[in-house]
Amino acid sequence: MTCSSPADRNPARPTGYGRVVPLPPSYSHSPGPEPAPGLAVPEYPGQQQHQFALPEQYRWQYRPRRAFWESRKLRMAAIFALLALCGVIILALVRQQTGTEGFLVGLTLAILPVPLLLFAFLWLDRVEPTPWRNAVFAFAWGACAATLVAILANSYTTHLLATTFTATPSQTDSWGATFVAPLVEESAKGSAVLLLFLFRRRDFTGVVDGVVIAGLTATGFAFTENILYLGSAFSEDQAYSAAGLSGSTTAATFFVRVVMTPFAHPLFTSLTGIGFAIAATSRPGQARRWLAPLGGWLLAMTLHGTWNGSASLSPVGFLAIYATLMIPAFGLLVWLAVWSRANELRTIRTQLPVYAMAGWLTAPEPFALGSMKARSLARTTARRVGGEAAARTVREYQSFATSLAFLRARAARGTAGPDFAAREQELLHHLWQRKAVAQPALAHAAFTLRPPYPPPGWGRPWPGTAPVGQAWQPWQPHGRHVPPQYQFPYAQPQPYVNQPYVNPYPDSNPYSY
Repeated sequence: MTCSSPADRNPARPTGYGRVVPLPPSYSHSPGPEPAPGLAVPEYPGQQQHQFALPEQYRWQYRPRRAFWESRKLRMAAIFALLALCGVIILALVRQQTGTEGFLVGLTLAILPVPLLLFAFLWLDRVEPTPWRNAVFAFAWGACAATLVAILANSYTTHLLATTFTATPSQTDSWGATFVAPLVEESAKGSAVLLLFLFRRRDFTGVVDGVVIAGLTATGFAFTENILYLGSAFSEDQAYSAAGLSGSTTAATFFVRVVMTPFAHPLFTSLTGIGFAIAATSRPGQARRWLAPLGGWLLAMTLHGTWNGSASLSPVGFLAIYATLMIPAFGLLVWLAVWSRANELRTIRTQLPVYAMAGWLTAPEPFALGSMKARSLARTTARRVGGEAAARTVREYQSFATSLAFLRARAARGTAGPDFAAREQELLHHLWQRKAVAQPALAHAAFTLRPPYPPPGWGRPWPGTAPVGQAWQPWQPHGRHVPPQYQFPYAQPQPYVNQPYVNPYPDSNPYSY
C-alpha cells in the first residue's frame, strides 16, 4: 500500500492549500494484517524500521504556499525588530524617571517573581507546549510594546484630565488609575493575544493556550511596570532620606506588588485570553466567536479597575477587596486552568483510539499518551535504553500524537480547516517514522502504571471486574465501558500461568477481524 497525499494525487501542480514534499518512491514493509479502511499506511523498507528518522532531504512536511511579503521569516524579523525598538525606548524612559541607581534596584526586585510565574505557565502548558516563538513574542510584547503604549497613553490622559477638568492632583491620579489605566493597559496587553489569534489560530486548542499566552504577556508587562514603580519608590526614599522598613516606600511597594499580588496582571489578562480561546474553538458563524473575546476584555478591565480603585480606600477596604475579590478570582482561574489541562489529556485518550484501531498506534498508546506520568516514564525508559537521542525521539512522538488528537478534536467540532487531510497525513507520517523507538517505551509505561491484569494474590478485583470466583469482566484504562468490538487487547484479564512471557501487543495489527 502506498502513502496518499495531495501531492501524490496530482504531482503536476501543488494543491490549493500548500505543497507537500513527497516521500521517496520505494516504500514497503513486512507483510501483516491490513489496517482498517479509511487511513492509508505508508510502506517502508525493512532496513528503515529501526532508524530514528529519514534523511534530511526526505523529510515529509506540509508547507503552505505564501507570497514573499507574507513570508513567515520576514514577518517575524519585522515584529522582533519593532519589539527591540520599543525595548530601547522603554529602557530610556524608565531610566529617565528612576535614575540609574533606581533603575538597577527596581530591576533587581522586579525580576524576583518572574521565574515563578514563567514556571507556572510553562508547567500548565506541558500537554501541548506553545511554540517558543509565540511564547517569546508574548513576553516581549508585554515587556516592551504594551508597557510603552501604557506609559505614553496614561501620561497623556492624566495630563488631559488635569487640564480639562477641575480636579485636584489626587483626584486626577485616582480617576486615571480606576478608569483610564485599565482601558489602556488591558487593550495593550490584549493586542498580543489578538495578533496570535489572527495569525496563529491553530495554536489555540483550548482554554489553556489562551491563559498561557495572556499570562506570559502580562508577566512581561508586570516585570517592566514593577521596575518603574520600585525604581521610583527607591528614588523617593533617597530624596526624603527614609530610614528603616517602616517608613520605606520601596518596602511597601515591594510588599504590595511583588509579595501580595504578583498574579494581578496575569489574572486580568487571562480573562481576555480565555475569551479568545473560546472564539478559536467555536465554529464560524457562532455568536460567541466575537462575543467571548469582547466579554473577556470587558471583564479584565472591570476587575483591573476595581483593584486599582481599592488603592484609594482605607487599609481595611483595600484588604477587604483583596480577600473577597482578588483571592477568589485567582483561585477560580487556577481551578479552570488545571481542569482544562486535565481535559486536554482526556481529549487525547478519546481521539487517539481510532488510530489504534486503524493500526497506526498500538493499543496501550492512547492511555500512555493521555497520562503525564506515563509520558515522563516513557521518556525515562527510552533515555535509559537508547540514550538522549531515543528520549528526544519519544518526546517528538508524543508531541506529534498530541497534535494529531487535537487536530481530530477540531475536526469533530468543525473548526479544523480545509487542509485537515494534509496536516493529518503529515502527523501520521512523523509518528510512523518514530514508532520503532517510541511505541515500546510507551507500552512499557502503560504496563507499569496499569498492568493488563491483576498480579496474583490480589484479593480485590479491579474496577469493573466481577467478585472473586466469578468470570472476569472487561475493564478499560479510562474507567468507562467500551463495546466489545472496540475493546483493547488487554481488556480481558487472564490468570498468571507458569509459561514464558508472551507480548500481548504483537507487531501485527490487533484490530483486523
